[in-house]
Amino acid sequence: MRKVRDYYAVKAKKEHYPARSVYKLEEIQQKYRLLRSGDAVLDIGCFPGSWSMFAGETVGEKGLVVGVDLQQGRQAPRLGSAPIHWLRFDIREPDFLAEVRKIRPAFKVLLCDIAPKTTGNRWTDAQQSLRLVRVSLKLAETLLSPGGNYLTKVFQGEDVPALLQELRRAFALVKVLKPRSSRAESREVFILAMSYRGGEIIAPEDGTPPVETGD
Repeated sequence: MRKVRDYYAVKAKKEHYPARSVYKLEEIQQKYRLLRSGDAVLDIGCFPGSWSMFAGETVGEKGLVVGVDLQQGRQAPRLGSAPIHWLRFDIREPDFLAEVRKIRPAFKVLLCDIAPKTTGNRWTDAQQSLRLVRVSLKLAETLLSPGGNYLTKVFQGEDVPALLQELRRAFALVKVLKPRSSRAESREVFILAMSYRGGEIIAPEDGTPPVETGD
């Protein structure tokens, strides 16, 4: 386990990514191609910026990336990458949607690597994670273009199967994934939903927890 963890951390440093989490997205992209040249991408919970950087490199100069987090992103896009707009925002704030739309009214891909501040209680953490996923999905209802793709992190819990059922009504393909670079002891999984049909995805839910960024 320690060797796997060190391998991805060293690899990220060597390839000049700020976090090892980039290889989770890379593995999913290699298999499912959720990101394509020219896509506009919204990356929620982006800090320290690895997913946004990778997305920018993948969609290329004709694409666009907006990275959003409670902490200010500062990574410069690489040569040949899409421009990256960094927003320091809480996605639950009422003016967040308007701020994003100043940059782009709709996106082909919505990435969500957001996570709650953990309590140590698995049930509580899973519930808080699910609430944040629901917030991102309400944003997707407004910002995700028909035919678009959605990828989110979620902590495993008893309510995840019900979430998957709701997503299958709104997307043509829904998969639960555990990338090789995820830590074995982590309860995180990733839900990939592709080819958005448009319209309502999920019912709103009251109350959301404080958040932190991914690793």
